[in-house]
Amino acid sequence: METLDKVIDLVMLVDDNDTDNFISKRIIEITKFSKRVEVKSSGKSALDYLKDNQNNPGELPNIIFLDINMPIVDGFVFLYEFEKFNELVKNKCKVIILSSSDNKRDIDKIVNNNHVIKFITKPLTEVALEEIKLNNI
Repeated sequence: METLDKVIDLVMLVDDNDTDNFISKRIIEITKFSKRVEVKSSGKSALDYLKDNQNNPGELPNIIFLDINMPIVDGFVFLYEFEKFNELVKNKCKVIILSSSDNKRDIDKIVNNNHVIKFITKPLTEVALEEIKLNNI
């Protein structure tokens, strides 16, 4: 099963909750899911990071774990703005929603977005990360 050897260079966590970010970052580090983790505590700072690195593929995350419910730039606004990036960014960065929201309308709306490949309910777990790797995301 060579898919398990697939190395993910960079993961970005986008969540305004520091505790959730801490837990997610630790589980990613413990499982060696990714070489690096970039933590952004707002949708705006995550968009700024992508904008600053849009022509630098080595600094673009392979996976973005995105919370839905955040102040000002929430998950929906983030995805709307993400759509405006160049193909390099949109093709390299896979978005996975990591949320505690159980609002069916929110979930339906967000998983129907072309850039969202998966919805995970918080907290991030080793099992969820293994599933992502097994599915070669």
